[in-house]
Amino acid sequence: MLRTAAARSGRRFPILRRLGAPTTALRDRVRSSAHYRDGQFRSHEPTHWVPAPEGEGLGHPAVAAYRARGRGRPQGTIPVERPEWPDAAADLAVTWLGHASSLVELDGHRLLLDPVFGDRVSPSGLVGPRRLHPVPCTVAELPPLDAVLISHDHYDHLDEPTIAELERTHRPRYVVPLGVDLHLETWGVPAERITALDWREATTVGGLVVTCTEARHFSGRGLVRNQTLWAGWALRGPRHAVYFAGDSGPTHRFEDIGRDLGPFDLTVIPVGAYSEHWPDIHLDPAQAVRAHLDVNRGDATGSALLPVHWATFNLAMHWWSEPIRWARRCADEHAVSLLTPRPGGRISLDEGVGVAGVAEAWWEPCAAPEDHD
Repeated sequence: MLRTAAARSGRRFPILRRLGAPTTALRDRVRSSAHYRDGQFRSHEPTHWVPAPEGEGLGHPAVAAYRARGRGRPQGTIPVERPEWPDAAADLAVTWLGHASSLVELDGHRLLLDPVFGDRVSPSGLVGPRRLHPVPCTVAELPPLDAVLISHDHYDHLDEPTIAELERTHRPRYVVPLGVDLHLETWGVPAERITALDWREATTVGGLVVTCTEARHFSGRGLVRNQTLWAGWALRGPRHAVYFAGDSGPTHRFEDIGRDLGPFDLTVIPVGAYSEHWPDIHLDPAQAVRAHLDVNRGDATGSALLPVHWATFNLAMHWWSEPIRWARRCADEHAVSLLTPRPGGRISLDEGVGVAGVAEAWWEPCAAPEDHD
């Protein structure tokens, strides 16, 4: 009934379809979780939103955003590569498709992370943050997938048009945090192809163990927040392991994840869309490098970090190239191997981390002259 009603509404009002499942249905689905309290999911640490200091504009983040307009856009054209994948998945490789979207090859399996191939990260096709570079490939051009992993339901991580195209071309299995499964069902994905997990619950994908991990963030596609869970993912195969942080602010849970599930050969961690106005919501580049070290138990030897969540959408007030410049400095300071592919670039780590990095600072010609650290 829910799917049928959503389909009828979606045909008449596409925005309603993109919003996903109704709040009341989400509450019924997730209320048994130990992490759902007083009507919403809650991070282990509280999250805060900080207004601008007194005397700066009107003391509201929206004013700061207006004053910083244009900073988050490149001046030049972002170079995009057309990805090419081998017939068989590698033991360890990653293709960055832009923003948080990545395709991980792990011990012969392919896992697609937070796929967003749409033009805008918004319930509307007419307004909202628009893509700053073309998608490196179409959904149909993706190789066979063992699973699609979603970290949470924000529009820049869960894109209804992309899900619809995945269903048309691939019909994959999905592994998602609690509540996100109901969004997918509302969009027509059969429940039998969806696995929904709470923090620290695990499932298997072929020969891989996929564990849902804690994060410090929030969720919501409409006016009501935190009716679905947000998460990261620890992926462990017979020979290698990968950690995807999803979206998170700084949290002591990174150390717990490293102790219980690490270390990892590759981490995929966001470095962009940070601000002093939401210090608990997203990591800045220094915090991302620290998180990489934490989930690797303080020793990043033999591990690589792929910085994501920058370059593709303008979602904050910092300069466009600031996240990657800052991340590079911090990685060098802590002897962390930083992977810096262009959007669409595939990096194989089969031969070891030491030969996998990309030295070219491809973002420098794209940055505005005023763009500085």
